[in-house]
Amino acid sequence: QVQLVESGGGLEQPGGSLRLSCAASGSFLGINAMRWYRQAPGNERELVAAITRGGSTDYTDSVKGRFTISRDNAANTVYLQMNSLKPEDTAVYYCNADVERRFLGGRYEYHYWGQGTQVTVSS
Repeated sequence: QVQLVESGGGLEQPGGSLRLSCAASGSFLGINAMRWYRQAPGNERELVAAITRGGSTDYTDSVKGRFTISRDNAANTVYLQMNSLKPEDTAVYYCNADVERRFLGGRYEYHYWGQGTQVTVSS
């Protein structure tokens, strides 16, 4: 089985910074794209940032210039550095990964989610 475990959430004042981490563990062949989503109360889950295995990144418009996604392939870990935080960034943040696993002699991609970590931006 594969587990994604997030850490780094908490309470921060507007304008502050937080760094989220998400580490993958278990039995797998490799990890392709990794992503951060967030979901605020009453809202749908939205994609915040994504990074390919090679390091190409994409961001939703509302976080461009403030958030940075990165990864350590050797540690199977993805990060989200969040700067200039705003109250509207308050949400539960989830990591998501496309994980390659062997099954019946073949190589398949499975999608996994972390359990989520709360980020609250408030004065």
